[in-house]
Amino acid sequence: MKFSINWLREFVDLPKNPEDIAELLTRSGIETKNIETRGANIDNVIVSQITASSRHPNADRLTVCEVDDGSGTKRQIVCGATNYKVGDKVPLALPGAKLPNGTDIRKSKLRGVESEGMLCSPIELGVGEDASGLLILSPDAKVGAPIADLFPTDTILDVEITPNRGDLLSHFGLAREISALVGQPLRLPKQQTAGEAPALQKSGVTIAATRECPVFSLRKIDNVKVGASPQWLRAKIESIGVRSINNIVDISNFVMLELGQPTHAFDADNSGINVRLARDGEKFLALDGKTYSFKPDNCVIADQERAVGIGGVMGGEETGVTDSTKNILLEAAYFLPASIRRTARDLNLQSDASYRFERGVDPDMILRASQRAAELMGEIAGGTPAKEIHVAGELAADRADVSLSYEKCSRVIGVVIDPKTVDEILTRFGLRKIAGTNQSATWKIPSYRRDLQRDVDLIEEVLRAYGIDKIPGRTRGRFMPTSAADRSHDVETLFLRDRLTGSGLSDVRTSKLISRSAMAFDKAVELRNPLSEDHVALRPNLISGLLDVLERNIRAGAESVSIFEIGRVFIPPSGKEERHLGILLSGNVASAPNWRSQARRSLDLFDLKGALESVFPNVSFRPGKFPDFALAVEAWSGDQRVGFGGQLLADKSSASSSVLVAELNADLLLHKGGSAKKFRELDRYPSITRDIAMIVPEKLTHAEILRVIENASEPLLESVQLFDLFEGAERTAPTGSGKSLAYRLTYRAKNRTLTNEEVTAAHAKIRERLKRELGVALRE
Repeated sequence: MKFSINWLREFVDLPKNPEDIAELLTRSGIETKNIETRGANIDNVIVSQITASSRHPNADRLTVCEVDDGSGTKRQIVCGATNYKVGDKVPLALPGAKLPNGTDIRKSKLRGVESEGMLCSPIELGVGEDASGLLILSPDAKVGAPIADLFPTDTILDVEITPNRGDLLSHFGLAREISALVGQPLRLPKQQTAGEAPALQKSGVTIAATRECPVFSLRKIDNVKVGASPQWLRAKIESIGVRSINNIVDISNFVMLELGQPTHAFDADNSGINVRLARDGEKFLALDGKTYSFKPDNCVIADQERAVGIGGVMGGEETGVTDSTKNILLEAAYFLPASIRRTARDLNLQSDASYRFERGVDPDMILRASQRAAELMGEIAGGTPAKEIHVAGELAADRADVSLSYEKCSRVIGVVIDPKTVDEILTRFGLRKIAGTNQSATWKIPSYRRDLQRDVDLIEEVLRAYGIDKIPGRTRGRFMPTSAADRSHDVETLFLRDRLTGSGLSDVRTSKLISRSAMAFDKAVELRNPLSEDHVALRPNLISGLLDVLERNIRAGAESVSIFEIGRVFIPPSGKEERHLGILLSGNVASAPNWRSQARRSLDLFDLKGALESVFPNVSFRPGKFPDFALAVEAWSGDQRVGFGGQLLADKSSASSSVLVAELNADLLLHKGGSAKKFRELDRYPSITRDIAMIVPEKLTHAEILRVIENASEPLLESVQLFDLFEGAERTAPTGSGKSLAYRLTYRAKNRTLTNEEVTAAHAKIRERLKRELGVALRE
């Protein structure tokens, strides 16, 4: 939110340097994003009045204006704006003026017509963001006066208010905070009239939706004259970017910006106001000119016939204040923050009022803001406020008192702070001490501080005012033994991420929440209150997120995608969390042909298998059947199934090439943790290799053959490698149908050079074991 320094100074004495104010706020946890200077202290720019206007003879979109600049001689100005009328007072830049945007003003001819200056918009003078038309000044502005008299120099702070500090969304609220931080007295907002407060009447308004709107008030103001706002009012609201509409609307905005309580003015021809829940599908034309359709849990303000306002969000077009309005009903209310947040989200409609109601307004400010607005409408618009305010509903009971131990306060902050200092600080923040001893005190929380609920919240307030820069630094770090979480992270990084990225795959992160259109959504655990249709359930697998990444890369023109993700999934129906590894491959092995071969090879199931074996070498694969897969395999570790993979059906992706995916339960495979790497010296003695060629049945797998060879526990056997596979009738006919496999076995001893006889004996044992257990036919 933007704050005017000049406006803040009306409530509290501030440091002279705006940078010091920004530093004070930022150190107390209220970040100041930007500081900018506003105002129109520009030489040769004055107030003028348009006395005549006619069409430009040579241009359809230009007009020729005659203006009075106070010198007694009329000036002719060519203008391109259309938002003015004869009699309006507007800024005039005389020849010789230089505007903030760098434009030099001089006499010139525009389409053959002489122009003796330029009529200015707010953005050209640097007093606003509106560039759509001229800046229409107040009728009270004196013709010929420097524009700087109307727009004095001001400094604007752009402050980032956290959601829990709704009390800071007003100039009085921020001034109250600064007053507590620096210890300066706080000046209350001006009261325009003196006398008795208006009487409260429990009639004239009803609340059917008491949960969504605990308190609602209306005050009638008769005989108002709707028109332009006085210059001081326009200057204040426009200094922070709020466009002036008319005096009634401007007063409502001014009170909101000053006190933080939104108000709204209805045309008083409406009667029998009722705050209720909307009917399903009920239509409403809002002030922004759009028609909205309500849901049954949206809160509306209605008369006896229809809805006249969206509670806490926006008023209606049909009951808005116009130039013909004579009598108004002034609304001030308290709405449940959750209800306003839900309504604004359902309708996709945000407003300055909803922004404040969503964060919680001060209940004690409702009637004060109504009184302040009514006084200003009487002073500025000539209205007569009724002597009574119609009020319905009751506020909830005050929040519970909070107890604070002085010893805990000092212990948490890190320095000993005197109890008197603690009491002084909390009192400055508006808390009231209702009981206490030398060791502790009980505090009454003000209505505007909804965020203060526990003793640590009070300790934070003490620290913000005491100054975090006064707390001496201490080295509290110490060495800690490695935990299971540390070991798990190290294993995940060293044995999974580093190896996969080293194999050419990219690490991705996707959302744990999926949409209704995601793969396997029908099995996912749905959220009870999703924030959007794109995030409605907990992901049961990683594949749907990896497919989304693939689609985005395809749209960006990627020819090959090799990615992996390590993350948590939620197994239905209980939502049990598991850590999984997901891999997706699609496209060619290389993005372009290389010098060795001009042929491109597409990624296939063996590339996927190789990527998995690079991190889990002991995983074996068996044929499987899964929906959405054209070719599927199961991943096994020993006798336990740990995942699946394969090639997806073509209709599951827009990729032009095959899409290969795999997902493994990383927790099962890493449950033992990564063992420390062991040093092994280089082999000193030579190895000897022998080959075994065999014809085996078609259904016999490589994994079964490898298991039989390794289970022989031959101490001299170092490694086994499959180097030939042939499937065809001609070579297998002599022994029946099947396939031919050839393996290379490497033998080595660590302490001597093997003899031919030793290797032959060990090799013969393995050959015999293969024939005995698997019934293979050895090829001699």
